Amino acid sequence: MTVYSVKHITHYSYKRPVAFGQHRVLFRPRDSFDQRLLDATMTIDPEPAGIRWIHDVFGNCIALVDFEQSADQLRFETNIRLDHTPQVPLDLEIDRKALTYPFSYDDEEMTDLSCTITRHYEDPGGAVAHWAHQFVGTRSSGQTGHVLMTLCYAIHESFVYARRSEHGTQAPIQTLMMRQGTCRDFALLMMEAARSLGLAARFVTGYIYVPDRDGSKTLGGGSTHAWCQVYLPGAGWVEFDPTNGIVGNHDLIRVGVARDPRQAVPLWGSYDGAADDFDDLVVQVNVTTEPLI
Repeated sequence: MTVYSVKHITHYSYKRPVAFGQHRVLFRPRDSFDQRLLDATMTIDPEPAGIRWIHDVFGNCIALVDFEQSADQLRFETNIRLDHTPQVPLDLEIDRKALTYPFSYDDEEMTDLSCTITRHYEDPGGAVAHWAHQFVGTRSSGQTGHVLMTLCYAIHESFVYARRSEHGTQAPIQTLMMRQGTCRDFALLMMEAARSLGLAARFVTGYIYVPDRDGSKTLGGGSTHAWCQVYLPGAGWVEFDPTNGIVGNHDLIRVGVARDPRQAVPLWGSYDGAADDFDDLVVQVNVTTEPLI
């Protein structure tokens, strides 16, 4: 067990005072058997008129923040503490019927999984599907866990991580052709590749703990992080981080899950003003561990 502390600061600057629309904040981790939330606080400047909490369609905890006063800056600081227990499924405990690919989900599971199996992005010429099927092997079937691990490691080893200032996520075909992207791009590519194999996959947003940020080969630790989950009968939703080649939740802190990356933006909102009123955006994320007593 490890106790993680996460400080996440998002600071917007404007050239003149502007009015703010409602902001949606996704920062509170999902309680589960492998991570238990100990504390969560949020400080906002200017002082909001009100904060309302809801659960979205995926069960994520969302803070809806409303403002009345105008300002030339907007700052969110969130702090969380949680117990984290690594779950590293080196030999995925999958139901016997699903050990070998291909397999079929139960009809009862399909009712809930169908929207996460359906392809969401165009795949001209079936390039993403063709790329994914090469990991099945030359035989007509292969070990399901091996197929997914190989797919995850292939992205980690063959693609170049590159930070990007533009908002949004690249289409999977674009990431495949460019062979580079951000953690969100790699997560989406693996999701669509898994879906092309008939597997249920969903997007995860959260944080990654980097033991030694300076000189570390683990990427994505200076901001929010993203990876994906694939549903395997008997094992459930299994974590795959293609950016870092991680299988399981080791050093990964789940905050939200979604069918598509556009549904899991950590902070979303608007301001009332001209486009050139926006001046700067600074994001800082620090993930640390507390010493065991």
